[in-house]
Amino acid sequence: MSEAAKLHASSGTILNVEHSLLGKQWLARDVDDRTARMLSQRFELPDALGRVLAGRGLDEETAPSYLAPSLRDSLPDPSHLLDMDTAAERVAVAIMQSETVAIFGDYDVDGATSTALLLRYLNDVGGRGIFHIPDRIKEGYGPNTNALLALGKKGASVIITVDCGTASYQPLADAQNAGLDVIVVDHHVAEAQLPAALAVVNPNRLDETSALGHLAAVGLVFVLLVAVNRALRAHGWFKTRPEPDLMSYLDLVALGTVCDVVPLRGLNRAYVRQGLKVMAKRHNAGLAALADVSGLDELPKAYHLGFVLGPRVNAGGRVGASDLGTRLLSSNDSVMARGFAEQLDEFNRERRLIEAAVQEAAIAAVEADSGDDAAFIVAVGEGWHPGVIGIVAGRLKERYDRPAAVIAFDGDMGVASARSVPGVDLGAVVIAARQAGLLVKGGGHPMAAGFSVSRDRLAEAKAFMNERIAARIDVAGIKPTLTLDGVLSARGASLDLAQSLEELGPFGSGNPEPRFALSAQTIKFSKPVGDNHLSLSLGDGGGTLKAIAFRAFDGPLGPALVGHQGRLFHIAGRLKVDTYRGDTKVSVQVEDAAPA
Repeated sequence: MSEAAKLHASSGTILNVEHSLLGKQWLARDVDDRTARMLSQRFELPDALGRVLAGRGLDEETAPSYLAPSLRDSLPDPSHLLDMDTAAERVAVAIMQSETVAIFGDYDVDGATSTALLLRYLNDVGGRGIFHIPDRIKEGYGPNTNALLALGKKGASVIITVDCGTASYQPLADAQNAGLDVIVVDHHVAEAQLPAALAVVNPNRLDETSALGHLAAVGLVFVLLVAVNRALRAHGWFKTRPEPDLMSYLDLVALGTVCDVVPLRGLNRAYVRQGLKVMAKRHNAGLAALADVSGLDELPKAYHLGFVLGPRVNAGGRVGASDLGTRLLSSNDSVMARGFAEQLDEFNRERRLIEAAVQEAAIAAVEADSGDDAAFIVAVGEGWHPGVIGIVAGRLKERYDRPAAVIAFDGDMGVASARSVPGVDLGAVVIAARQAGLLVKGGGHPMAAGFSVSRDRLAEAKAFMNERIAARIDVAGIKPTLTLDGVLSARGASLDLAQSLEELGPFGSGNPEPRFALSAQTIKFSKPVGDNHLSLSLGDGGGTLKAIAFRAFDGPLGPALVGHQGRLFHIAGRLKVDTYRGDTKVSVQVEDAAPA
């Protein structure tokens, strides 16, 4: 390990930081030194990269597929999933017999990409497809009877629900009674009872043994298309027409996978790694237009999917037209796509303004509540826009380091969106509350959930969920922490190291971006910039680093660093490669700090 990097490998607390400016204990990632050395030598990697890989549980056997993820090696036989063969055969028959296939999708990015993926495939193989994305306010989440029956009246004989449908018992029963064949393609946690459907393809069914439970819905739809393509091939469908290149759809799969914040491991990692390469070719007119409108002028990375393109696709479902994201992503007309992209960009600006107002009101509501030290942070407001409450819930979770929910009431009914912390399965808590009769409806993932609650059951529902969450936090010993991969000097935080670390991407949930501490830094320059951010220049005598702290003034981080009065600070953050006008440098994205 180079002396310049000063990469410390000790376990336990990093730099003795027990309580940072953000109230976190800094912990060293658990690394087996022997494995780290072996990986560095075996794959000819810098010492720091060997430690990062070992810290993520990789060894000589698993490291190759991590460093060069292959879709061919990661994608299992689709038939291992329950109901997959039934679903694939029915869709294949519908295509061959010119039946209209309707897709009912969710209004988020996962739903939009899933829907667009199916529409593109149907078009490419000579099928007939229509779609419906529900209005978040008028229809709410998931299939509803009126919409399903309306799709039937438009000629659909097969309806595929994507990113929803597992818990839509009555609407799917109504569709079945109307003679419609419904196929559910979903990844939300299921209960013992399944809906009335021809097929329920969901790796998170209780009777399912598949290892694909970590896929986003769009990733599962891609597996379905592999199965449908195989069925069509077996029927001889491609003897007279070209077979589509399924790999060309991976840009959509990558976008939905990153934005649904599912673990970037295994098949998901292969999806995103390959999908970014496809996206760089700009074959999808909608994605190309969105990149242009958002000012993306470099090769796309997972960051751009999650924080540049994704929010704009989401904006249609949050504050604008719910189907606009799907229309953009399924369009082959560059002129129309440009118009859709500009509308979404405008909706995104509107979303930011609404979000800021709701966030301010939500924080005030939490801090005025005597229960703000509860295990489950809940902000309740009247007339808050339901399209932004999920984002604000995420902000509250980050601010208080506890699971958080934001509930928007309209009359006697409240709609909620909630976000969790690692170790607390929020979806399971919400389902338990619904099963106890405290919620009108609800469900979700371990890290995110949604529910509806009547005003007269609110207090009881809050108490129930708070008790469950508190018990989980107590049993697991969960407390605010920041896990770091080591300690660097300013000189050790080099451009070479930053570029080497980039090769370990894509980063996201399940594959955290490497984070390091910079020891005893002098703040040579600090200045608030943009919307709530802080620009910094750091140094320790051995070098100088440019740094940025985003949303620094949402809490104590920004005020402390801008008013440093010459004190030394330990800085925690991520190394970034910045290229501007051909000049490439390393910088630090600051996430936390502590007095040295």
